[in-house]
Amino acid sequence: MTGGRPAVDRERLRRLPKAELHCHLDGSLRPATMLALAAERSVAMPRPDAEALAAFMEVTDAKNLEDYLARFAVTLSVMQDPAAIARVAEELVLDAAADGVRLLEVRFAPFLSTQQGMTSDEVMAAWLAGMQRGERATGTVARAIVCALRHAPVSQSIAMAELAVAWKGRGVVAFDLAGGEAGHPASAHKAAFDVARRADLAITCHAGEAWGPASVREALLDCGAHRIGHGTRLIEDASLLQYVNDRRIPVEVCLTSNVQTRATPAFAAHPARTFFKRGVVLSLNTDNRLMSGVTLTEEYARAAEHLRFSVADLCVIARQSFESAFTPWEERRALLDAVLPEIDAVRDAR
Repeated sequence: MTGGRPAVDRERLRRLPKAELHCHLDGSLRPATMLALAAERSVAMPRPDAEALAAFMEVTDAKNLEDYLARFAVTLSVMQDPAAIARVAEELVLDAAADGVRLLEVRFAPFLSTQQGMTSDEVMAAWLAGMQRGERATGTVARAIVCALRHAPVSQSIAMAELAVAWKGRGVVAFDLAGGEAGHPASAHKAAFDVARRADLAITCHAGEAWGPASVREALLDCGAHRIGHGTRLIEDASLLQYVNDRRIPVEVCLTSNVQTRATPAFAAHPARTFFKRGVVLSLNTDNRLMSGVTLTEEYARAAEHLRFSVADLCVIARQSFESAFTPWEERRALLDAVLPEIDAVRDAR
C-alpha cells in the first residue's frame, strides 16, 4: 500500500504507450557508455564504475536549479565528437522504447558540443543520425528540439534558432530556451524566438521552474511558446493558469526533477494533480533520465503513488502527450490511431 491505496503495477504502466516531450540528450546518458567514451577519449570520470557513476550523477543534493545543472559538465565532456553524440542519441531512443515510449522529442543545445572543433551542423547531423538508427531499430518515432540557453548571449540564441530552422523537416520539430531562469529572462531572447516563429517552427520554453509565474507569462506573451516546459509555479497565478487552460497550452510536467531542484518541496506538493483536475493539458516527462535517476514509467508511477492519479487518469495524460507533440500532425494522427486501442486496453485491464 502507498498513501492508503495499492501500489501501482509498474509493468502495466511500462506497457502503456507513452510520448515523452521533455527529455534532454545530455542528461540521459547510460553510465556504462559514459565510462566507455571516457576511456576511449582519455577523459576523467568522477567515479570508476557504472553503479557508482550512476549514483554520483543522480542529483540528490541540489539546493536549486543551478546546482542541478552543474552535473552536465560531466556528460558534455564525452559528447564532443560525432561518434559519441550518435551513440548517446541512439541509446536514448533504445532505452525510451524499452520503457514503452512510442514518440520521443529530445532536446539539446548543439553549441555545447563544439568545444573541440565540431560545428553545430556536424553536431546536428550526428545527433539525428543516432536517433534515426534508434528509430529504425525500435519503431519509436524520435525527433529533435534545438535549445538555446538563457545565460548565453542573445547572438548565440539567434544562431541556435537559425540552426533549428535550417534543420526543420529533417528531424527538428521545435526551438526551446533552457537553463537557469534566475536573472535570465526569456524576453531577452525574443529575437531568437522571432527567427523560429517566422519560419513556422514550433516553440517551447522552460519557464516557471526556478522563477515564478512571471517567467511563464514571458514565455507565452513575449516568446510565443506553444508548450511550457515545467510550468510548476503557474499554480501561483490563477489568471494565467486560466489563460493556459482556456487556450489548451500543454504543460510539460517533470515531477522528479522538480523535487530535485526545489521547484516543489515534495512529490505530494506538486501542482500536477490540481492542473489535471482543472483540465489543463499535461504530459509527464523524465527531463533527464541520468540526473533524475528515473524512467518515464517511474514518473507515471510516482504520479499514481504520490498524487493519486488513477490508471485511467494516466491514460488520459498518455493520450494528451501524443496529441501535444510537435511532430507533424499527420504523423501524430497515425500514431494515435495505432496507440489508442492499446491505451484503452491498459486502462481496462484488470
